[in-house]
Amino acid sequence: MILGVGVDIIEINRIEKIIKKNKRFLTKIYTNRELDYLKEKNFESYAGYFCAKEAVSKALGTGITFKWTDIEILKDGSVPIVVLHNKAFQAANQKGIKRVHISISHCRDYATAFAVAEG
Repeated sequence: MILGVGVDIIEINRIEKIIKKNKRFLTKIYTNRELDYLKEKNFESYAGYFCAKEAVSKALGTGITFKWTDIEILKDGSVPIVVLHNKAFQAANQKGIKRVHISISHCRDYATAFAVAEG
């Protein structure tokens, strides 16, 4: 059963400017495992992961009311998967959410993500 959906979109150059200006942003938003994956990628991927976290928080029905790193986006081959930690995990459990599906995409200027919370 679908218990929540979330979508987000962002201008890629906005994420690029923030990363170039404030390196602390990286460790505030992304986990070490995400950063290991993203270090070989372009700003489109950083923006896509940012959108994914926003979309997941909306699908949970909470918005970002916990640490950004409580939502982790990993890859199973080429498929993105959502791993919830700490307060994000607790929020999902309280709502009966067992799994969150995520789709991430981008074009030249924008990145977007769509999340579906399943119970």
